[in-house]
Amino acid sequence: MKQILKPLLILLLLSLWGAYPASANPDYWSKAWPKTDFSRTEVPLDEIKSGGVPKDGIPAIDDPKFIAAADAAHLTETEPVIGVVVNGEAKAYPLQVLMWHEIVNDEIGGVPIAVTFCPLCNASLVFDRRIRHPSTGEMQLDFGTTGKLRNSDLVMYDRQTESWWQQFTGRAIVGELMGTELKMLPVRIESFGNFKKRQPEGRILVPNDENFRRYGLNPYQQYDSAWQPFLYNGELPEFVPPLSRVVVAEGRAWALDFLRREKRIETTDGLVIEWEEGQNSALDAAVIGEGVDIGNVTVRRRTATGLEDVHYTVDFAFAHHAFKPDQPIIFE
Repeated sequence: MKQILKPLLILLLLSLWGAYPASANPDYWSKAWPKTDFSRTEVPLDEIKSGGVPKDGIPAIDDPKFIAAADAAHLTETEPVIGVVVNGEAKAYPLQVLMWHEIVNDEIGGVPIAVTFCPLCNASLVFDRRIRHPSTGEMQLDFGTTGKLRNSDLVMYDRQTESWWQQFTGRAIVGELMGTELKMLPVRIESFGNFKKRQPEGRILVPNDENFRRYGLNPYQQYDSAWQPFLYNGELPEFVPPLSRVVVAEGRAWALDFLRREKRIETTDGLVIEWEEGQNSALDAAVIGEGVDIGNVTVRRRTATGLEDVHYTVDFAFAHHAFKPDQPIIFE
């Protein structure tokens, strides 16, 4: 517990005593966010807290660098990656990189995407960066980090209008684009070994500068076994620990521990949810490749031509409950 308390305590002290007030202060915020229209908000601004770092203090990656999967000897077979396949092009985004950047602005298969990871919610989401502006029509966005959290989840911003976006929902919550939603893409949160087997010609994200951060190490040691989420004071879910994982697809949620016991769940409407061993937690051990085995999850739908991947997430239970309180977690 001491291992996770130190980095989280530092962040907490920064948010309480540093240059970035923890409470909502639009007048103060506007100094760093002159383009953001704080009069347009669909959430109470006092729900948005400082995470202890300034705007872009966690730097997004805008010019991502890749290597062939066969050359990624620095990754263990069981390290977690976000596997993305669009129009025949395959890329994997290791959490050991996303841990330190949280957003990658990229393009794959001709589609501009934002690959995102919030360590505090264990939320791995990939969005299409194209939207329709209510006044000007089609536009493509680039994303960065605000340094803010809501329900302990990453609040992103787009560089075109500086509207603020909730990563967990893909929805603009403050600013000019308030109410706009990003399209989420179906991806797999999987081990590097599994990605390499199904996409042997795939490419792997690597740091632009391998010395910029301590890539491969986990600054949130044992966070997923902590008793309380960081900077979260909302309701906690019943029956499951707040920092246990849940698998969410098409409006339903299953406790990962339940899926691990069952190995396979098939719903009456054709969803097939499966678990197999062989993926490290990114939020357990000091070295990500040595984290506890949380397993690999796939969620697919039966179709006339076979099984087809659908959008799913593997998030912390508290975050699911905070953003989707009306979706019960199936745990037995």
